[in-house]
Amino acid sequence: MSTPAPETDSLGSLEERIRRTVELVASLREGRDAALAERDVAVVERDDAVSARDAALAEREALIAERDSAVKEALTARAELNAARNASSSTIADTQKMRKEIEELRGERKQVRTRIEKLLGQIDQMGGS
Repeated sequence: MSTPAPETDSLGSLEERIRRTVELVASLREGRDAALAERDVAVVERDDAVSARDAALAEREALIAERDSAVKEALTARAELNAARNASSSTIADTQKMRKEIEELRGERKQVRTRIEKLLGQIDQMGGS
């Protein structure tokens, strides 16, 4: 009867080893499943971060385009303002020149009137004498 005892021990030992192996496989599967779930979450987070980065870059590009457009408009406005100032300066100078010419012409007209009045006075004296 002593022979069945070692077989029972061997069989019990084998059963114990199989049970531990099954537990180990189950534990490893759980670990693998958890790692895969973590990886999937990390991939989603990475994709979200990439999308956010792409959106931020697109917004940055739009802002740069707006800034460039505003700079061009400002430069155009400045050029138009300078042209208007130059035209205004030219107009002011022309106006002052014309006023001076008008004053000179009025002075000449006054002189001509005075001379004509003298001539008419002399003609009147000749006609009256």
